[in-house]
Amino acid sequence: MASTTPVDIPPAPPAPRQSPKSAGRAGDKVFLGLSRGSGILLLVIMASIAVFLSYRAALALADNEGNFFTTFDWNPAGDPPVFGIAVLLFGTVISSIIAMAIAVPIAVGIALFISHYAPRRLASPLAYVVDLLAAVPSIIYGIWGALVLVPYLEGLNLWLDQFFGWTYLFEKTEVGVARSLFTVGILLAIMILPIVTSVSREVFLQVPKMNEEAALALGATRWEVIRLSVLPFGRSGVISASMLGLGRALGETMAVATVLSPSFLISFHVLNPGGGTFAQNIAAKFDEADQFGRDALIASGLVLFVLTLLVNGAARLIIARRKEYSGANA
Repeated sequence: MASTTPVDIPPAPPAPRQSPKSAGRAGDKVFLGLSRGSGILLLVIMASIAVFLSYRAALALADNEGNFFTTFDWNPAGDPPVFGIAVLLFGTVISSIIAMAIAVPIAVGIALFISHYAPRRLASPLAYVVDLLAAVPSIIYGIWGALVLVPYLEGLNLWLDQFFGWTYLFEKTEVGVARSLFTVGILLAIMILPIVTSVSREVFLQVPKMNEEAALALGATRWEVIRLSVLPFGRSGVISASMLGLGRALGETMAVATVLSPSFLISFHVLNPGGGTFAQNIAAKFDEADQFGRDALIASGLVLFVLTLLVNGAARLIIARRKEYSGANA
């Protein structure tokens, strides 16, 4: 009986490995294309706005007989035309600083109360009410400010003048209703409060529970847990929320135009009536301006556009310089 010898069968060659790029699904490629296209579209829109504002501003600045940055007057219809943004820049910055100084601490306190102190039955309705404030139109805030806030601030202005007039800032040297930059700052603080509160609350809710439980296990009080675990984790979110609120404060139009009594004077007495902002000036003068006057208003809008970019760039720089604030280690 003949013996059979086994035949060696060579192993099959390994299948060629597909690269991650070729192995990707079609949906990933579509999503990548849409995301990249959205980013490019945003840059194109921003560049188009900048080019338009720069072109129209150049037409107005070419015939301006005053210094655009230091002139107090706004008279583009004069002969010769003279206009400047000194008063508008001052009013915009001062009213925004007042709004941020009032709104941010209160918003952070409300966010901490909702996320870490309030019982669940109270936290949800309170968060809903705060979010609902963001949906109120600007003109409604303006009407409320003119009819309610301005009359009731007379007593507060007198009290600040009596007890804090020595600071020069709260010294009231002119008689008049409370249509001042201080009133505008309070109104803007109320308007940006829901934005800062909502974003800060969501950031505080993302704090890892293990960090809080570990701090409590070591005997930390509730405030120590917030100070050592919650606030450091959510600091970048609070900065981002503050910048969102500041962006609305810088560009708010109708509410400021309804409350403020405009005047082209610079005064550090924030309780005195008068002042002006970029957005308020554009809203008040755009309809009655001729073509050259609108170009002048667009020139002031260009300054507001650049100011907003600088503020957001500074916020991103602050976050990027501190890695522990950027969320990269979260």
